[in-house]
Amino acid sequence: MLILVVDDQPLNCRLLTTMLEHQHYDVLVANNGLEALELLKQHEVDIVLLDVMMPVMNGFETAPKIKEFAGDVYLPIIFITALEDHASFEKCLRVGGDDFIHKPFDRVILSAKIRAHARTRKLSKEANEQKKQLQYHYNQTEREHEIVEHIFRNALSGQQKFESICDFHLSPASMFNGDMFLMAKSPIGGFYCLLGDFTGHGLAAAVGALPASRIFYTMVQKGMAVGDIATELNSSLYTLLPGHMFCAAAIIEISSSGKNISAWIGGLPDIYLIDRQGGVLKTIESQHMALGILDEDEFERTILHFEVETGTRLVMATDGIIESEGPDGNMFGESRLVDTLGSKPEISTHEVIDCVRNYSEHAEQQDDLSIAIINCLPAEQESKTKSHYSSIPFNVSVALDAEQMKTTDPVLEIVNVLSNVEGVDAHRSNIFLLLSEAYNNSLDHGVLGLSSDLKNQEDGFLEYYAQRADALSKLTDASIEISAAFCPHASNITFEICDSGCGFTPSSEPSDGYSSNEHGRGVQLLSEIADSVTYNETGNQVSLVYLLL
Repeated sequence: MLILVVDDQPLNCRLLTTMLEHQHYDVLVANNGLEALELLKQHEVDIVLLDVMMPVMNGFETAPKIKEFAGDVYLPIIFITALEDHASFEKCLRVGGDDFIHKPFDRVILSAKIRAHARTRKLSKEANEQKKQLQYHYNQTEREHEIVEHIFRNALSGQQKFESICDFHLSPASMFNGDMFLMAKSPIGGFYCLLGDFTGHGLAAAVGALPASRIFYTMVQKGMAVGDIATELNSSLYTLLPGHMFCAAAIIEISSSGKNISAWIGGLPDIYLIDRQGGVLKTIESQHMALGILDEDEFERTILHFEVETGTRLVMATDGIIESEGPDGNMFGESRLVDTLGSKPEISTHEVIDCVRNYSEHAEQQDDLSIAIINCLPAEQESKTKSHYSSIPFNVSVALDAEQMKTTDPVLEIVNVLSNVEGVDAHRSNIFLLLSEAYNNSLDHGVLGLSSDLKNQEDGFLEYYAQRADALSKLTDASIEISAAFCPHASNITFEICDSGCGFTPSSEPSDGYSSNEHGRGVQLLSEIADSVTYNETGNQVSLVYLLL
C-alpha cells in the first residue's frame, strides 16, 4: 500500500515516514498541496495524510482537488491537524476529508485508521472495476441490439405500404417485437397478409420473424396458395424454434376483386368481419394449432373460403389486446373489443389501441399489442410505364426425360434465361407462376396420371403427395417438352408444354378463381395470368400466350 504524506514540517514527515515504514507501508512525501497533486499523477496512491496549514496550497484547498482527481474510486484523506476547534474539524470534513488525526501522532490510532480506510478503498476499487465491466457489457449489449434492430428494421419494415387496403398497429412491449405483420400483393393482384404472435416478447420472441418474413414474401411472389404458405412456414419454424416456442398466426388472402377471402388461422383470437359501421357480420374462429408445433405429418393445411361484400372490413388482433388488464385485474376481453369496433364508423387501429390503453389506465405494457383492419376492396389498376423490349426474336426449348423429371425442376432455369431478354425481367414473377402451374399440371396429371379429387378426402393432401412421390420414383419412360418464343412485334411470349401422358380434361372453375376446395386453382390461374390458354384435343399439350404490354 502506498501512502502519501503531505506536510511542510520536515520533522513531521520523518516521524510519519518512520512509523509507516515500520508497518511495511510504502511512503511518498510532499511539502505542499501542489507537490501532492503532481505525485498523485505519477503514482497510484492509496491513502493521503494531509496537513491543514501549509504554504503554496494548504490542506483545505488541496482536499477537493484530490477528490476530483480520484473520481469514482474512494481515495481517503486523513487530515493531520493541531487545531482543536469544532469549526475546523467540520471544515476538514466539508472540503473532502474523510477523517483526521491530532498532532502529536498516536501510532496505534493512526494504524487503526489506515487499516479501516484501506478496507473501504479496496471495496471501492473492486466495485468500480465491476462497474466498468458492467458498463462494458452494457455497451456491448446495446451495440448488439442496435445491429439486430437495424437488421430487423430493414428486413421487416421495408415492405410496401397499402394504406387504402390495410390499417395496422404494432406496439412492442420491449425493444423487439414478438408480433409481426406482413403484407404483399401477388402477381395476379391478390392481397396477402400475415399477423403472427411468437411466444413471449422481446428479442427471443422476434428471432423467428426473419425466416418467416422471407418465406412469406417469396411464396406470395410465386402466387402460392394460403395453405402452401402455412405449410412452408410451419416446417421452417418447427425446425428452427425450440420446443417451447411457436407462432400463433393468421394468413389471409383477399382476391383481386375484393370479394373472396381465403384464411388459415392457427392459435390467434377470433377474427371478425365487420361492416363500415363496425357491426360484426361474421366471427371466424381459429381452426388450427399455432405454427411450429406440429411436424409435417401432423400439420393441417386446410383453409377457409368465404365471399364478402365489397367494403367489408376484416379485423384481426393478437392476444395482447384482449388480455390487457384494467386496474381491477379484469381483462379487456373479446366482448369489449367487439363493442369498441362498433363504437365509431370505420374506426382506426390507433383508436382501438387508445381504448385499450385507457382501459388499462396507461399502465406499463405487459405484452405486444397488435391489430390490423383490412378493407376488402378491388385491387387498384397500376399505371404502367412503357417498357423497352428487345427487338430480336428469342426461342428456348427444353426436353426432359423420366430421370430428369425426378431430379430437376426446369422452371426456374427457363425463367432465368428469359429474364435476360431486355424488358422481360419485370414480368418474372408472372412468368414463373405461369410456367410452374403448367409444368406441374403436365407432370402430375399428364405424366403421372394423378387426380386432384384425392385431395378432397381426409388427409388427402398427404396421400396425394405420397402417391406422387411413389409414381415419380417408378417412372421410366416419359417426356415433357417446354418451349418459349419471344415475339418482339406482338410483344408477347408463347409457351408450349407437351407431355407424353394420356392427356386430361381441365376442370372448370368458378369465374373468380375460387372453389370450395383449397386446391384446383391451377387451371384458373393460367387463364387469369395468360392472354390465352388453349389445349390440344387429347389434353397433353397446352399453349399459353403471355402479353408483355
